[in-house]
Amino acid sequence: MSGVLNDSVLSAIGRRSEPRREIVTRRDIRKYAVATGNRQPKYLDGDEAPPMFHVSLFWDVVELDQLTPDGVSIDTLLPKFPLEKAMAGGLHLEYHRPVHPGDWLTATRTLTNIYEKAGRSGALIFYEVVMEIVNDIGDPVITEKTTRILR
Repeated sequence: MSGVLNDSVLSAIGRRSEPRREIVTRRDIRKYAVATGNRQPKYLDGDEAPPMFHVSLFWDVVELDQLTPDGVSIDTLLPKFPLEKAMAGGLHLEYHRPVHPGDWLTATRTLTNIYEKAGRSGALIFYEVVMEIVNDIGDPVITEKTTRILR
């Protein structure tokens, strides 16, 4: 195999996180709406969660020494990559239904792809993670596909 990827790294494709279940609270919705400057009454009153609310809902709460230098918790879903400088590569969100206070949501993340491309300054590694969020009866609520680039 040519390039920087090897079979060990590529064998992580398909790796899946343990499901994580969290409850949505009116207070958390209100705090998120205020913090993000969202002024719609349904969000400020906590009746419905604004877009992107789910992201912090499923973040790990960790000690400071478990954060990367840029303040992100270490993602245990990912293999050890031969390149380490990370950049955003894209985010695609599908909202299937609104999120309301009292909803119990379960998120599962899957590493769906790893591939390499040649850039002007050398190799680039791309990886994709899909997070599927469902409600307690299994209905899809949000599907999120994140692409990251390593150089």
